[in-house]
Amino acid sequence: MKSLNRGWLVMLVILSTLGVSPCRAQAKTQTTEKGTAASPEADAQKKNLQVYVDLLRKDIRQQKAEIMGAVMVLNAEDAAKFWPIYSEYDTELSKLNDQRVENIKEYARTYDQMTDEKADELIQKSLAYQKQRAELLAKTYDRVKGAVGAITAARFAQIEHQLLLIIDLQIASSLPVVG
Repeated sequence: MKSLNRGWLVMLVILSTLGVSPCRAQAKTQTTEKGTAASPEADAQKKNLQVYVDLLRKDIRQQKAEIMGAVMVLNAEDAAKFWPIYSEYDTELSKLNDQRVENIKEYARTYDQMTDEKADELIQKSLAYQKQRAELLAKTYDRVKGAVGAITAARFAQIEHQLLLIIDLQIASSLPVVG
């Protein structure tokens, strides 16, 4: 059962990284159910997984920016105004997505021992993440609108929303429904 749980965790972490930027690796000692430290092999596997996750996040982030650039069709003047705003948005979104990744890791870790309290805690964190992400998108829309106009800002909001929905669907479809 432990190897199945670890397998789910690995899969969830990898899939949860879609659309998020690199996070900082945090070396924490894993513990077993009895509270003993994980083996050096498990630590090495965790570090290797973190390197893979970081690379995958970087690749997805780059692809997302390329799609945004291709669909936005900005002239040089508007691009000079838009991309710094988008870069700040992406940095803030990355911080939010780190919270999402941690929540998914917690879900995977506690999946087999889910309680009413833990389920509620995880859903409340997920709802808070969704709210913060929507607020960030709205704030960025306003900034883009002020810089390049409402039509271009609407295009940004539509593209970003569509990309986020695709990423959300990929993540949601990979998570098992709570038992």
